[in-house]
Amino acid sequence: MSANGADAEDTQGAEATGRGRHPRRPPPAYAAAARRSLQVTLAAGGTFYFFLYGLDQPVAATYALFAAVSLAGLARIPGTGRQRAGMLLRLLPVTWLLVAAGTLLAVETWSAVAGMLVIGFVLAFVAVGGPRPAGAAPGLQLLYILPSFPPFAPEQLGERLIGATTGILLLVLAEAFVFPEPPTVSYRELTARAALAAEQCAADLARAPFVLSPATRTSAAAAAEALRPSLVPEAERPAGPGVRSRGLAHAGLAARTLLHRLVRLPPLPPDHKPTPSGLDLLHAVGRSAADSAALLRGGPAGGPDAAPARERAALAALPTGGVSPAALRRRADLLELADAASALARASGLAVRGREAASGVPLDRFWYARMRAPQLWWRRLVGNTGSRSVFFQNAVRISLALAAARAVAGIDTLPHGFWAMLATLSLTRTTLVATRTGIRQAVTGTLVGALATAGILALVGADTTVYAAVLIPVLLLTFTVGPVKGVGWAQALFAITVALVFAQLAPATWQLAEVRLLDVLVGSVIGAVFGLLAWPRGAQDEVRRSTAVLLRSAAEAVVMTSSALAAGGLRDPAAPPLNGLLRHSLVLAESTFAQFQSEPTAPVAARPGSVRTREDPSRAVDWQAALLAGHHTLWGAERVLLPPASADGPVGPVTVPPLEPAVAASLTRLGERVAGRMLLLSAVLDENAQAERVPVPPPLAGRAAGSPPGVGTAAGVETATENTPVPEDGTATDVAGAWAPSGSYAADAWLRSLLLDLDRITGGSGGGGDDGAASGGADGSGRVAAEGARDA
Repeated sequence: MSANGADAEDTQGAEATGRGRHPRRPPPAYAAAARRSLQVTLAAGGTFYFFLYGLDQPVAATYALFAAVSLAGLARIPGTGRQRAGMLLRLLPVTWLLVAAGTLLAVETWSAVAGMLVIGFVLAFVAVGGPRPAGAAPGLQLLYILPSFPPFAPEQLGERLIGATTGILLLVLAEAFVFPEPPTVSYRELTARAALAAEQCAADLARAPFVLSPATRTSAAAAAEALRPSLVPEAERPAGPGVRSRGLAHAGLAARTLLHRLVRLPPLPPDHKPTPSGLDLLHAVGRSAADSAALLRGGPAGGPDAAPARERAALAALPTGGVSPAALRRRADLLELADAASALARASGLAVRGREAASGVPLDRFWYARMRAPQLWWRRLVGNTGSRSVFFQNAVRISLALAAARAVAGIDTLPHGFWAMLATLSLTRTTLVATRTGIRQAVTGTLVGALATAGILALVGADTTVYAAVLIPVLLLTFTVGPVKGVGWAQALFAITVALVFAQLAPATWQLAEVRLLDVLVGSVIGAVFGLLAWPRGAQDEVRRSTAVLLRSAAEAVVMTSSALAAGGLRDPAAPPLNGLLRHSLVLAESTFAQFQSEPTAPVAARPGSVRTREDPSRAVDWQAALLAGHHTLWGAERVLLPPASADGPVGPVTVPPLEPAVAASLTRLGERVAGRMLLLSAVLDENAQAERVPVPPPLAGRAAGSPPGVGTAAGVETATENTPVPEDGTATDVAGAWAPSGSYAADAWLRSLLLDLDRITGGSGGGGDDGAASGGADGSGRVAAEGARDA
């Protein structure tokens, strides 16, 4: 045996015996759970003992304990301790309303069931507001469930409110001051860092040797990667419906776009020096990016820098005579940089100043800029009322399941029916597979917990001193082991915890364990039935479908635009925007992405070669890159069909002649290549649907429809496409002997950059993936006929 083999055996032996003399550290998950467990135990146990043994108020003690447990144990509010504390304070009036409603509606079974149906739906549906409302919803459900059971005792409402308020306030203090977590990096700061990286890139490209240094290239890649929502903490993801949240999401998209364009900027042709106008544009892009970073970091809120747009217009208006094709291609890529910098500046203003920054913002890109918060909330709510909305699916499923559990508990006088509802609430998952798995584990855990509870109650009897002594250690164990080990362990330990609590409130026997098991079985059956009947599709499937629809719509827009460019025709800046289907699909894709970020991450079975894996975020689909490609398709299709720019200001409608046949054929072929890549990718993403074949529209479609007779006819372009040789490599404007106007170079740059965008979706260009993670401006709906049509 070799020495290396002996060393390996020695190492393995040391690991098997506890890694030599070094003690094994607990996994990080246990350390985080233990810190969280201590916070919950201080709030729940401290208030319970204070009210029960200090003030002799068992009602207040019960509500104090369950208020803390529901909002810290059952709820999953993302963020640091101080962020959760702030959220809890904002939720305090909501808890008062829920406790009061549950107390008053408990007068009859039918009223309690009706209240559960309405309140259950509202609390689940409010998840459209982002990850924090979504995480708080299960805990708030419990705060209505607890007082909605008999006895009907409105005279106890004061004690219940005092107990719940005390438990929540102590939990706020524990969250804020007991083992506080270090602050996370906000999405605004990440976007600001990306903007500064873009400034450095622009500075490198504007000075000799006019290329990016290795250090700058590395920092740009890291800054763009950090903006992936899967790498951003849930609480920091901009998924809200407001102007600022949507603007911040679009600022992140624009920053990623700008960085990718800067990194991919073609080098100067050999023996060529940069033009003064090109250098001026790079300087303007750098200054604009620096101003955006300063604004995002709290700097003075001035208006967006108009320099990139001004330099863009000046560069686009330069004559093309005598300019080499390579120089024209670089000029087109520089125009792309200016567009991305302008978008970043506009979006950053909206992210910081909200509606105050809406003046002069192009509403075709930022449709939400001038809307008030109630309007945006209403759009999000209405846009999610449909069977394809995952928010709506979850709300219907949970409300029906909880109402059924409450009806069974009231009509059949199910002993301790509260626990049946708790089981239904905790076992209802977004997908049926997760529900089945949760039920098996929960029933097994509850059976073990019931047996352990029976043994404890039989041995200890009515000695409440023992129960009071062991409650705190059991609480610590429950909230340390349960979140790490899963629902089975959590149910077992929670069953023991509940038995210890109620044994101190009233005499208990071993039969309590039997009742607990019966309740969980009933609640599990109800949760399984409604999980099966109420559209068992999660946000993961929905985001794939909506992204596939987006890519198919983008493919159609690419084909239409490249055909219209080849045909020539009327170019009118005042014409109404086209590509309504793409706008609609883009809003819907942003919609489902929000719910996808709020949904718990879980491994999903995948077929070989599929992209449907979420185990490794770095290899999953980059959903934000898909949204970026959709935005780039929309903006680019609108831009390349505008009339030629003028440095003197806006121009009116002009008639553009058709491209030369060879150039038209090459450009059309490149557009078809991009569209084909989009259709192929959509088929891979949406494995349950076949990609639709997008027909090539007549070349006179869209803005070219106003062409005079005989200019750019469909037959002429089709003949050129069939009969003119097109190079396999190079760009669409590299056709020997053919003259290409500057607009075709802009279209070529747009189409080539779209290919790079598509590569990033599946990690083909270092994109990585977003496995679950607001984006931005999202509305959480998969419905094809709701908010997107109005937004367009």
